Amino acid sequence: MDLFESLGTDNQGVPTGEHGPLAVRMRPRSLDEVVGQDQILAAGSPMRRLMDPEGSVPSSVFLWGPPGTGKTTLAYLIARAGERHFEEVSAVSAGVKDIRAVISTARHRLSAQGEETVLFIDEVHRFSKTQQDALLPAVENGWVILVAATTENPAFSVVSPLLSRSLLITLHGLTDADVRTVVERALTDERGLAGRYELGEAAEDNLVRIAGQDARRSLTLLEAAADGARARGVRVIEVEDIAQAADGATVRYDRAGDQHYDVISAFIKSIRGSNVDAAMHYLARMLAAGEDPRFVARRLMISAAEDVGMADPSALQTATAAAQAVALVGMPEARIILAEAVVHLATAPKSNRAYNAINSAMADVQAGKAAPVPLQLRNDAFSGAKDLGYSEGYKYAHDYPGGVAQVEFMPEGMEGTRYYEPTDRGYEANITPRLARIRDVLDGSDGSLG
Repeated sequence: MDLFESLGTDNQGVPTGEHGPLAVRMRPRSLDEVVGQDQILAAGSPMRRLMDPEGSVPSSVFLWGPPGTGKTTLAYLIARAGERHFEEVSAVSAGVKDIRAVISTARHRLSAQGEETVLFIDEVHRFSKTQQDALLPAVENGWVILVAATTENPAFSVVSPLLSRSLLITLHGLTDADVRTVVERALTDERGLAGRYELGEAAEDNLVRIAGQDARRSLTLLEAAADGARARGVRVIEVEDIAQAADGATVRYDRAGDQHYDVISAFIKSIRGSNVDAAMHYLARMLAAGEDPRFVARRLMISAAEDVGMADPSALQTATAAAQAVALVGMPEARIILAEAVVHLATAPKSNRAYNAINSAMADVQAGKAAPVPLQLRNDAFSGAKDLGYSEGYKYAHDYPGGVAQVEFMPEGMEGTRYYEPTDRGYEANITPRLARIRDVLDGSDGSLG
């Protein structure tokens, strides 16, 4: 409990929030004070049952959600509700030895005093597989009630045996209205600013915007802005106080976490959806957060092939050239090169037919549709090949009008299979009629390409 010694704790070791920063002082002391998360706090919900000391044997739980949505608060409330002992382990600094020591003490406390222990682990995704495995016996045998908080999807960051023995509760980012409620409560509550300051309407709007969906950040900004107003000798917090507290709107983007995948996903989907402005926004968010521009360039090359495809074959050339230029130039100028590629891809006609074609062909091959290559297509560059019938009946395409001859290229049983069906968009519109004529020749329904 070293982390909370200066903050004040009750006799179970649960931080009381009586001292320390505004965000700590304003931490909810009951479920009724929790703002947002109505979907997980409804009557009869698993979270409500965890808070019921008369209920069934409590389960361990993983709380997954963005920062500042109440994960740590809920851990404290679970401990306080059942008068359980509270222990916190740092996922950054604790090793397997530390985990086992906490579990051993909790096990002794349970057997000697009948007192349950809530073991809270924040950012549990930072634990290695070995550290997570060390928790399994304690969770399975009920020696501790594990409450693990994470900002990353537990399906990808937590070992399956541990996750299967626990409840998974998903928290959502707070709405603007929720954040306003948190801020306004802190302005008037005796634990907070106790009415000593007022918040201007424009300043409140700015604070809510910068805080995003994060209650903790909103209170941190409010406290710093109030200190700025105090230094100016006024009691009304204005926009300039918020701006100074924020030191510019920070970018909410973690290159190693969920937001990395969310933003790049939104970026690619915006390009696919031909919304160049949204694509440019997400590009800016990634670059402002320090994302490797080479990573962005690689994704652009994939998008050019997958989403633009043959509707504009030059898009892949642009994306490839951009990737090469970014590697040579680097930031900050690389942003211009990437922006140019984004404009080309987002505004280009779109076709995923080549992408669909290879996926369909791969599916057939994986399903076992791989009959022997027709004899007329086989390599005859070895002694005895002619005796086996290799290349017999093969027609050299260049000897025929239009460079196409009637030959069966597909393996037996797959005659007539179609994988690539072009669209009528962009350059691909030119392919559609030509491909139809080619297939007529190959199928023997037309004698020449013309």
